[in-house]
Amino acid sequence: MKSISAVLTVSSLLALATAPVPAETHRVQAAGFHNTFSGAHAPLAKIKPGDRVITQTIDARGSDSQNKQVGKGPNPQTGPFFVEGAERGDVLVVRIEKIEPNRATAWSDNTLAPYSVDPAFLRSEALRERKTLTWNIDTAKGVAWVESPDIRPRRIEVPLRPMLGCVATAPDNKEAIATSTPDNFGGNMDYNGMGAGVTLMLPVYEPGALLFVGDGHARQGDGEVIGNALETSMNVEFSVELIKKKTIRWPRLENKEEIVVLGSARPLLQALQHATTEMQRWLMDDYGFDERGASLLMGHVLEYDIANIVDPHFTVAAKMPKRFLPRSTK
Repeated sequence: MKSISAVLTVSSLLALATAPVPAETHRVQAAGFHNTFSGAHAPLAKIKPGDRVITQTIDARGSDSQNKQVGKGPNPQTGPFFVEGAERGDVLVVRIEKIEPNRATAWSDNTLAPYSVDPAFLRSEALRERKTLTWNIDTAKGVAWVESPDIRPRRIEVPLRPMLGCVATAPDNKEAIATSTPDNFGGNMDYNGMGAGVTLMLPVYEPGALLFVGDGHARQGDGEVIGNALETSMNVEFSVELIKKKTIRWPRLENKEEIVVLGSARPLLQALQHATTEMQRWLMDDYGFDERGASLLMGHVLEYDIANIVDPHFTVAAKMPKRFLPRSTK
């Protein structure tokens, strides 16, 4: 089994991951799906650090690649995957290698969600009836479009940006938490940066970590302001690693340009506070900053995305551009 020292950054982890290790590729087809994040669910498969998984997710209402109802909403999850050697107090590192729609349609609602707009607008101006529209997906051209006489303009087309709305480990304290909800274990964060090529770090609370994936979106805007996205089923490939005996309090993510922390809570201010605090800890723990140095850098270059404002907890992403960070703490 391969594990990594807690003092290394995610970039260092990825560099070491190229070293020769026994690894397998697992092709996993789920026969059932879960509507809670919980350590009580039996593992779908057992995998090792370094292994790669090829699997599928179904859409937020439970339909698969053939548009057949095989689960129930909200956000039925594929998993959990038991990661050998993962223990409480470790960090599970998940790299999303590939994600793409595996059917030619997606669906979304067509009015803004209540938390997205002024209450006065809802009372006096907004449409009372929400409708679900079917979108067409062309993966070869990389676009999705909808055509309907009920909207103006009649046709709307957007580029694809596939992502996973949910990635999670089993929660702490033996809780079973609805798959509509994000928290410190990950969950339904609905961050549109959760696409191919990103590396996500999640805290481990249960033996084996118990990794869940689901809620694929062909595209989603910041905030998920209509209450859903381009909801569809996905082909997903990911690999896992472990950082032993390292404490993180909120999900951390790395892409080519940034390191990112995802904080979730209500109100939105508290989600921002969680993300900001964890970013400061990350800079101090792994990048050689003291509190004042981290504060100064964050005060002048930190950026934020609003990931969702429609779930039971809202999610804020705090982003630090890598160009402002030292290359190594060693």
